[in-house]
Parts: sequence; structure tokens; C-alpha cells
Amino acid sequence: MADVNRGNRPLSPHLTIYKPQWTSMTSIVTRITGNALIVAGLMIVWWFVALASGPEAFATANGFITSWFGDLVMFLSLWAIWYHLLAGLRHLYWDTGRGLEIETAEKLGKAVVAGSLVLTVLSALAL
Repeated sequence: MADVNRGNRPLSPHLTIYKPQWTSMTSIVTRITGNALIVAGLMIVWWFVALASGPEAFATANGFITSWFGDLVMFLSLWAIWYHLLAGLRHLYWDTGRGLEIETAEKLGKAVVAGSLVLTVLSALAL
């Protein structure tokens, strides 16, 4: 029999009560940083190909990468590398069956965020 109250039902009731958690948000950011690093990697490959292609091509690529936007992308990529590395280590730790309790998992998520920020600043200062 057809449902006559189709328009009166809520679409997604779970969205009204769901609160993002550290573990879910850090997992999403891990995926985002992994994909963002592909873009940074392509920029670096473009720079090397332009270097091999000649002075005009290199001037264009180098101008882009050393611009304020290129510097911003490279700095954020530095953070993404540290974040993705630490999140990967956290997942390897979880693969051993340890650290899966909610409190521990949330502490590890906060440690990944804090650690990536600290290591990014230290790396940027070292350059």
C-alpha cells in the first residue's frame, strides 16, 4: 500500500542529534590531507618538469610556486605531511588492537592535531 504521509516525515533525524567527534573529524581531515598532498606533489613535479623544459617554462612555474599563493600551498602542505604522518601512525597503533577506547582515541586525535601543529612550526623555523 502506498505511503500517504510521505511529505510529513523528517528527512534525516540523525542529523539533528549527531555531534561531530574527534575521531570522525580527524579521520575526515586525514583523507583531505592525503588528497591535498597529491595537489602539492603535482605542483612540485610541474616545477621539476619546467626546470627540464627550459628557462621560460621554469620562470612560469617558479613564479607561481614562489608567489604568496604558492608559499601558502607549500606551508599548508608541510602541515598536511605532518598531520597525515601522525594520523597514519595512530592508525597503525589502532591496528594492533590498542587505543580503541573512546577516551584514548579522542586523546590520540587531539595529540595528532597538536603534534602536527608543533612539528609544522618547528619545520618552518628550521627552513
